[in-house]
Amino acid sequence: PRPLPRPEQQAKAPDTQAELRRARAERNREANAAARQAAARPSPASQSQRDLYAAAERRLVAQGRLRRDRVPLDAPINAEILARNFIEIALRDEYLAGGGLARGGAAAPLRRWQVPVRMQIEFSASIDMAARPAWRAEVGDYAARLSSITGHPVSMTAERGNFTILVLTEDERRAIGPRLAQLVPGIPARDLSMVAELPATISCAVFAYSEGGRPDYARAVAVIRAELPPLLRSSCIHEELAQGMGLANDSPDARPSIFNDDEEFALLTRHDELLLQMLYDPRLHPGMSEAEAAPIIRRIAAELMGEAA
Repeated sequence: PRPLPRPEQQAKAPDTQAELRRARAERNREANAAARQAAARPSPASQSQRDLYAAAERRLVAQGRLRRDRVPLDAPINAEILARNFIEIALRDEYLAGGGLARGGAAAPLRRWQVPVRMQIEFSASIDMAARPAWRAEVGDYAARLSSITGHPVSMTAERGNFTILVLTEDERRAIGPRLAQLVPGIPARDLSMVAELPATISCAVFAYSEGGRPDYARAVAVIRAELPPLLRSSCIHEELAQGMGLANDSPDARPSIFNDDEEFALLTRHDELLLQMLYDPRLHPGMSEAEAAPIIRRIAAELMGEAA
């Protein structure tokens, strides 16, 4: 243990609440000033990313993509479509166990959370303090929506979260490995490498982990680029946090859905809400295979669409 200083060396501690508040305010001002200075002079790599994603958002919107309609009239669904898409998204995995992409998705057991989900957002040091409340508000509102849809406890927390959302600039993302190792002890080296080397074509990602080979999640980490413009930022929040709840795969046939790499829809649709509702239906449980789950999935889908006999 560190030896205590001699009495005459001890600084006089603030003896009033007012002094404590002033000291805290001074620390906050210093942190804000440092963040504003870094945000005002982003690195060339970070500025390049800002320009890239701003142009990408404009281009996608001009092409009629990144739609925000929750129930699009040009994409009707029925029980058969809903059940098919659920199987493709919840019972497939886009990554093979040893790493690498699985063409068409590899078969996977049903995965979801059994414990309450506590979402915690962390920012890289250079992100302006003034910008952080908007992030927190959006993630908090979406967490409450996920909880309402699934019936599973999902909330925001300031500390000791089990689902961490990291908002990182280009430079700070490359150096986030030690923090990831703290958040997920034993995190696979390939995941650390994937985050550090995230290509510009991927604006966000989520990693969810079980313990001891169990099919239920114990921890998750989402990585979102700080350089994203508002609509792409919201799109990342919606998709990655929903995928981290257990809808792990994307499908080119899913429509209208954010779980499709065509970027047609930016925000969670009614179709996607139904997928989440199905995932946390008590008739399903983690570890189910497609053969076990499929008859139940079709029955739930028929009930949700009002097509049950």
